[in-house]
Amino acid sequence: MSPPGRRYGYVGPPELRQAVVAGTEGQVIRRAADLDAWTAAAGQDGEETFTFVVGPDGLLRLAPRRSEHVACAGGGEVLGAGEVTLRRTGGGWRADQVSNQSTGYCPDPDSWPAVAAALDRAGIARPRGVHARAGVPPLRALSGEQRGPRGRLRLRVLRRGSSRGMEPRRVSFLGSSP
Repeated sequence: MSPPGRRYGYVGPPELRQAVVAGTEGQVIRRAADLDAWTAAAGQDGEETFTFVVGPDGLLRLAPRRSEHVACAGGGEVLGAGEVTLRRTGGGWRADQVSNQSTGYCPDPDSWPAVAAALDRAGIARPRGVHARAGVPPLRALSGEQRGPRGRLRLRVLRRGSSRGMEPRRVSFLGSSP
């Protein structure tokens, strides 16, 4: 049985999808040890930003930052996609920033529960604001900096459309501060 959530098909340039080579999708991260081994083999340490997708199986897949999301996904559908900045801490891995910026898949904010579940499953602490449940506040309420009971939440909302009917298209969670 596959995880619940909307599936996003690739909507980017066809030549990028055609260039995907079978078997070269992003590194599957099932647990923190997978991330440790992969980053060590690549000579990465500390903090790094990656391209990510959440596959239809609900698993997190990572690739180097400037990789195409469609290549990371092996050309298939995803439950979420974007960029994630991961940092190794004394207690394990932490996602400091997560975005849904993928022009190939254009996931909307409804993808956050799938992203949160994939991070949780992999044992990667997620930033406050990346929710594992539906019902995230309306985007217009999240635009800019908002002060909540636990500090400031910094978000960037990119909009598309006329000034009257502007629709949020991408939301970047930029982190929180006390």
